[in-house]
Amino acid sequence: MIQPPILLAKLITLVLSLVVASLAYHGYRRSDRDAMRYVAAGFLFIGVGAICESLVYQVLGTSLLSAALLQAALVSGGLLLILASLTFEGDTSGA
Repeated sequence: MIQPPILLAKLITLVLSLVVASLAYHGYRRSDRDAMRYVAAGFLFIGVGAICESLVYQVLGTSLLSAALLQAALVSGGLLLILASLTFEGDTSGA
């Protein structure tokens, strides 16, 4: 079973990342800037990555290594999307 303090920390991380992703997506809809869509997707990946390790390890019964690799891949993917949004040059709208 997942320990309550760990579960609470992971749920707080998930909620915060979903709030940031929601705000970024709202910014994308308002400004029609693709970079904001990348930020929203990046934070969504980070939030899912934050909770997936415990869930995959406990619920699906995989090895800790497999669960950690999945988490690292999701968080890294999210960070790459955020990095791409910072270097995005395809935005010609709105400016």
